[in-house]
Amino acid sequence: MPERVIRLSTRSSPMAVHQAEQVAAALERLGAATELVKLTTAGDRWMGDLAALGGKGAFVKEIDAALLTGEADLAVHCLKDIPGDIPIPAGLAFAAYLEREDVHDAVISRTGTPLAELPAGAIVGTSSVRRAAQLRLHHPQLDIKPLRGNVNTRLDRLDAGHFDAIIAAVSGLHRVGHQHRITETLSVERMCPPVGAGIIVLQCREDDTELLELAARLDHPGTRRHAAAERAMLHALQGHCNSPIAGLCTDAPGDRIVLRGTVFSPDGTQWLDAQDWGVADDPEALGFYIGANLLRQGGRKLIDSIPH
Repeated sequence: MPERVIRLSTRSSPMAVHQAEQVAAALERLGAATELVKLTTAGDRWMGDLAALGGKGAFVKEIDAALLTGEADLAVHCLKDIPGDIPIPAGLAFAAYLEREDVHDAVISRTGTPLAELPAGAIVGTSSVRRAAQLRLHHPQLDIKPLRGNVNTRLDRLDAGHFDAIIAAVSGLHRVGHQHRITETLSVERMCPPVGAGIIVLQCREDDTELLELAARLDHPGTRRHAAAERAMLHALQGHCNSPIAGLCTDAPGDRIVLRGTVFSPDGTQWLDAQDWGVADDPEALGFYIGANLLRQGGRKLIDSIPH
């Protein structure tokens, strides 16, 4: 019987291909044969506001469809791209969470000037509503403009003079070899990351027992635990793609975890914040607790006030 070749479905952007190649290499070290199935998603094709696409799953629908139709066997996703307010497609399952990478956001400025020293009116590019809200909160003197595209495209726009600075994920810059462009790395207090930041998750058909068992050998339990808490919070909030929601779970002493969640208004003038500790063996309970806390503070009204 011929050896099975595991087909990995991935977005075709340089960053996505790089992370898929990392997964392929890890599987090959376990003795598996692999090949990449590169797909262009609706989110990649559309350069406008993602909310106009219906938002939910714009970067993952085609990749998941390839699993369901049998075109691919294993999807490689950035967890932050997977909607948290709706279930994953029936018939699919999360197979593994790779160890979390750097969760920080970075500033890249044309002149090497940090955010706080940029002149009033300087143009900063980002199409993340989460980043934009926090930039407007901490740096109201800056002019925040939308900027879509992969990291290389965004860097090209910066270098061409369309922007004075852009914001990008540190982990993404490392994946495409542009970490040397970083002007400053923002603390999580200044720029709380999105739910699932820095996490690569593998997804396959729920009845593919062989692949579930193989992928489980790549699973990082701590990352799975943190992801479960963050996504439970996101599910409780029922946030959509245009919701400036941030959250980060980390380990705490005494076999505990700590989760911070924040909801912003797009202009950064209103924000709700919640943080608490929970037991490591029930991360969902902590996530739902923080989500409920934010809803009690008025999170539903804040989220529903944002068009989507």
